[in-house]
Amino acid sequence: MGRKGDLAGYSEAPIGWHAEVPYPPVENRSSAIDANNALSDILAKAELVALGLESVGPIGLGAMGLTGAYGSVPRSRAIAVLERALACGVRHIDTAASYGDGENERLIAQAIGTRVDAFIATKCGVRWGSGRLIRDGSPEAIRVGAEQSLRRLGRDAMDLLYLHRVDPQTPIERSVEAMAALKNRGLVRHIGLSEASADTIRRAAATAPIAALQSEYSLLSREIEREIVPTLQGLGITLVAYAPLGRGLLGGAVPKVGELDRGDFRRMVPRFSGENLLSNLRRAEALDRLASTRSATRAQVALAWLVAKAGVVPIPGTTRVEGIEQNAAAANLVLDAAEIRALDEAFPPGVARGERYPRSMRDQLDA
Repeated sequence: MGRKGDLAGYSEAPIGWHAEVPYPPVENRSSAIDANNALSDILAKAELVALGLESVGPIGLGAMGLTGAYGSVPRSRAIAVLERALACGVRHIDTAASYGDGENERLIAQAIGTRVDAFIATKCGVRWGSGRLIRDGSPEAIRVGAEQSLRRLGRDAMDLLYLHRVDPQTPIERSVEAMAALKNRGLVRHIGLSEASADTIRRAAATAPIAALQSEYSLLSREIEREIVPTLQGLGITLVAYAPLGRGLLGGAVPKVGELDRGDFRRMVPRFSGENLLSNLRRAEALDRLASTRSATRAQVALAWLVAKAGVVPIPGTTRVEGIEQNAAAANLVLDAAEIRALDEAFPPGVARGERYPRSMRDQLDA
């Protein structure tokens, strides 16, 4: 079954955007974490971010890595991560039909069932064929894909449905109309896009209300600030930032490519090869001084940089229970203006060496 109504205390106010600078710091967050408090209280202290008419905590969980994207993960551990996420107040869980060819959605169903405190986001419009991902944003593919996702998730409605990739063969208006029809049927609460260009976002928003755009955004991937961020601001669309830790680069514990699991997606990613990897890891060391000063980890500082921006919800992935706990704690790490400025200067747009996707996958990006 789907979620039945809003949880008490969750605001339905629209996102408050500011035009002066891209995603300015949000004021009035709690400035400290009481070490004696239960982790379930941590996100309750932090300001919530409106996503359409829903509100979610400032940090979510990207679940892709729990079904093998970065190497094998024991089922029991994957379930423990999802259960601990909800216990820590991380209720925004992100998945997709293409993750593990549906297995990621089945995992989520097994781990959290129909719990009403979970905000489930999934994606359609991409399918496997001839050993590769094929974009298909046709109305029929969207309808069938959404219905299949609901069956795998064991729910009668999903909180957020994204078009996973823009299909160049289908006008975005047709794809969005099909998603809006699912919303009208009560199968979807909100609709979103993923890796869409500014022009595509504007066309989609003119067709139906778009709650969120999911794009890669981190200290190592800031290129969307030039055109996409202002577009989202103008339209009041939430930015859901995936890979907010640069697929591990900003956490400081990335092994060499030859040491990665044979099934690890990063083996194909140029940023993780040879001199590119060494350069990117050296750049990540710029987080150490601030992390030491604030008694935090590199990852927490990198997440705090995103949490400080209005209308941004990072969804870091992890395959460890400790990772969930550390990521949740980042919600209450408040960076001041000088610290944010120092990070901006240390990680200017374009600073990362190597592309963020292999060529075969870059060709599928609309952004």
